[in-house]
Amino acid sequence: MSDGSPHPAPAPAAPSPTAARSAVVVGGGLAGITAALALADAGIRVTLLEGRPRLGGLAFSFQRGELTVDNGQHVYLRCCTAYRWFLDRIQGAALAPLQDRLDVPVVDVAKPVGRRLGRLRRDPLPVPLHLGRSLAAYPHLSLAERAAVGRAALALKGLDLADPTLDSQDFGSWLAAHGQSARAIEALWDLVGVATLNAVAGDASLGLAAMVFKTGLLSDPGAADIGWARVPLGELHDRLARKALDSAGVRTEVRTRVTSVSTNDNGGWTVRVPGETLSADAVVLAVPQREAHDLLPPGALDAPERLLEIGTAPILNVHVVYDRKVLARPFLAALGTPVQWVFDRTDASGLLKGGPEGPSDKGGGGRRAGQYLALSQSAAQDEIDMPVAELRERYLPELERLIPGTRAAEVKDFFVTRERTATFAPAPGVGRLRPGARTKAPGLYLAGAWTATGWPATMESAVRSGVSAADAVLGTLGRPRPRHLFEFEEAA
Repeated sequence: MSDGSPHPAPAPAAPSPTAARSAVVVGGGLAGITAALALADAGIRVTLLEGRPRLGGLAFSFQRGELTVDNGQHVYLRCCTAYRWFLDRIQGAALAPLQDRLDVPVVDVAKPVGRRLGRLRRDPLPVPLHLGRSLAAYPHLSLAERAAVGRAALALKGLDLADPTLDSQDFGSWLAAHGQSARAIEALWDLVGVATLNAVAGDASLGLAAMVFKTGLLSDPGAADIGWARVPLGELHDRLARKALDSAGVRTEVRTRVTSVSTNDNGGWTVRVPGETLSADAVVLAVPQREAHDLLPPGALDAPERLLEIGTAPILNVHVVYDRKVLARPFLAALGTPVQWVFDRTDASGLLKGGPEGPSDKGGGGRRAGQYLALSQSAAQDEIDMPVAELRERYLPELERLIPGTRAAEVKDFFVTRERTATFAPAPGVGRLRPGARTKAPGLYLAGAWTATGWPATMESAVRSGVSAADAVLGTLGRPRPRHLFEFEEAA
């Protein structure tokens, strides 16, 4: 598959099939794990270096008392074929299943309407009829707005994702030019777009937005079916990933920060960490763009300063533990409130496996089951640094408006997690800044969701970048691609 680079490195003479070849992968997020597994599967001797004490990058878990907490709620779609391949490769697919069929409850609590439930779900019909009945009955838009949405969707379907001019336009202006009201943008386009792009329509590249909607909603009837982990993310991206790496023969070192990457006298690469110097035939930098910039040797990219021009966008997650069950659904989306998406994390966190007991039922002395809800707040520039006390005052009343069961419940715990640089900012023009896997330095490659994958900053983009980097390494070293590594392309 193409890595999107305009400067492919020349391939050296093919080595002997029996020659031992080695690679160092810097960064233990999904991109780095993927690259390491792919290279090891092809017979390359791989060392994976991660500065944090665990793998998983920005999709990880930590302990808070007896709770196992994900730093943020992560989901994927059926069209995310690379991430699904990754789950299969680490034997974790059963722990992060997909919906049988797209079904998203959308609750509007805007005044003066009050609380009103709608649903976005698909029928077993071809595109675009699969969403026709759902859109026709969607109560959060007027009849005229629903008709206009249908026309805009057909226009969006006709856009050519290979057209570079799409990247310079913003999605919000395109929607307005295609008859979309402010309400339609809020209740439909941003409902999906903010969660996937981490930006409102007016701040998002039309190219990336078109990719999201064309691939997720307008390609295959089941493309937008939602999957999410029913276990802590650390179970997948750390424990199972480490197990797969160990089985593949990868040497994995955590708490190991790379201080420099340079060429050596043998035509290979030297990677320095505190207390050790490693040599390798190839290096994959699977780290954030600013860290990659600092590690790149001179001349590796024509304009390395472009990496620093790739902006970042924050995600805030609000975590609330109640003394009883307040929400019957596994998740919901919200309108008319600052709350965006709410997920039930009770089972995954282990709350009911020895967590704190709630108050006794009157007269019965029994135990009430608690519930742990996580609010995922994307594009949270205005709230990311807000004190916890202010966030509590802001969000608990909103949850009472949104979920009636919370009104009589006691809050047992309230805390927030903040990822200030959760994703790259998908602003217009970002496409020209995103480099491909290859650099101008033979043997040095880039990976990360921020590289030129064609996708926004998602787990899917991260895995695809790892595959692209591994593919480039194997081409340079003259090694065949493992057949299973590219099965996800056929499933796309």
